[in-house]
Amino acid sequence: MNRFLENKWAISITAGILLGLSFPPVNLSFLSFPAFVLLFILLEKCNGYKQVAYYSYAGFLVWNLTTTYWLMMASVVAGVAAILANSVLMTIPLCLALYSNRKFSSPILIALLQTSAWVGYEFLHHNWDLAWPWLAIGNAWSNQISLIQFISVTGHLGITFWVVFTSALAVQAFKLRTKRLSVFTISSLLILPVASLIYFGATTPIDNDSDPVEVTVIQPNHDSYENYGGMSGISEVLDSLYSITNKIRTEETELIVWPENAIDQAMRIGGYVSSRIADSSKAWNTNLLVGTGLTLTYEQDNLPVTYRTSRNGVPYNIFNSTLFSDQEGNLSYYNKANLVPIVERTPFLDFFNKIDVFDLVDWGGIPNYGKGTSPDMMTNKAFSTPGLVCYDSVYPGWIRTFVNNGADFITIITNDGWWGNSSGHHQHFAYARLRAIEFDRWVVRSANNGTSGIIRPDGTIEQKTDYWVRTGFNSSIPKRSTKTIYTRFGDWLSYLCLILVSGGWVYARFFIKPTISNE
Repeated sequence: MNRFLENKWAISITAGILLGLSFPPVNLSFLSFPAFVLLFILLEKCNGYKQVAYYSYAGFLVWNLTTTYWLMMASVVAGVAAILANSVLMTIPLCLALYSNRKFSSPILIALLQTSAWVGYEFLHHNWDLAWPWLAIGNAWSNQISLIQFISVTGHLGITFWVVFTSALAVQAFKLRTKRLSVFTISSLLILPVASLIYFGATTPIDNDSDPVEVTVIQPNHDSYENYGGMSGISEVLDSLYSITNKIRTEETELIVWPENAIDQAMRIGGYVSSRIADSSKAWNTNLLVGTGLTLTYEQDNLPVTYRTSRNGVPYNIFNSTLFSDQEGNLSYYNKANLVPIVERTPFLDFFNKIDVFDLVDWGGIPNYGKGTSPDMMTNKAFSTPGLVCYDSVYPGWIRTFVNNGADFITIITNDGWWGNSSGHHQHFAYARLRAIEFDRWVVRSANNGTSGIIRPDGTIEQKTDYWVRTGFNSSIPKRSTKTIYTRFGDWLSYLCLILVSGGWVYARFFIKPTISNE
């Protein structure tokens, strides 16, 4: 063991392996504790910030590769770039953790600042153009729902705080070997999951509406790697969707949900495809929520920063969208707001466009989806629900806007066929369970190739399909209007952590006399 703890490479790579195993579909979530213990031990072994970044990068690379290898199945270049870049970014909060280790003497304060640095990093990584929140530590616990009910207060970054703080305390307790600190560490480990277990076992969900929404979820299983799902054209795609929908839906169905890319082309409102969808809603006397590409044009006095221009000089953009047709055939839509960097949109595109004063590059001509900016709800007289598209579902701060605006339940449409039968679709479905708990809402999920399903407000799975199967099902979805503490106050924990990190740095920089020279 001593030889292992003296080998920085071994410590780092072992931590990366443990973190990879903690995520779905392996679900050994508890391994995130020893992983962070090893990372904090690595700090003790390194002589400076350069060494911390150098050695920890290997572990972070292993973690990213083992957990998100499937990115390369959609795009090799984008996948490799994401894995390499994300591993670099992870070294930053670890270097900040070393800074706290050097500047402060209180073990609890050190642990608190080290934890705040990591939580702050995850929060900021949710909120910029290179956002990649997939490896937030809380996501590793998404299938351990009985232990994480406390995220209705903190949001899923509260899990990150719990894991990292307990791990940092454990290292400090091992160094100082004091009984008081050891007891505090054990208490930190147990208090939140025990409270969650008690709440999970004692609480019976109460649904506010006695008239639930009857939902039909369709999983058409069209081939994501082929144009038009391997069919001859859009008419055959629609025929395929209508065929399976007619087999599954009932006369009581109030909402039919088709997945992301159900219509694998950029339609126009008022065109052939949207008109056919509207006619179907009227014929079925039901509401239809459809994943589609959507072409929208702009007036000259209402142009976004970046847009495309047609041959006729008409400004427009193509969006990854949700089209909603109510039972009377009225159409509305929501444009996906959280786009996958590189794959769906070039990072910092608007910024580059603004500073390119000489118009050296046709930024609008770069193949990109337009970025939605408005939390448009799918609403009729019976219910309101967001039509979240794929990557939207890992952004609780964005979903919170819909819930505060009166969402009765959460609807997620996705494809999940780009990655094949890999870890990707297991992870994506599991992360939706976090949203159910955070917002105390039922979740309806339709995926082109799977996994589709229904998730209860406590995170338990009501229904779930198999992957790569053409299927569908019906379910009754109770409407809810409750507001959790997280719904009301949002990312209060993350902002608190950012304040602590900033305050700690200012205090150390200006009020503590330097005792160790920094690199």
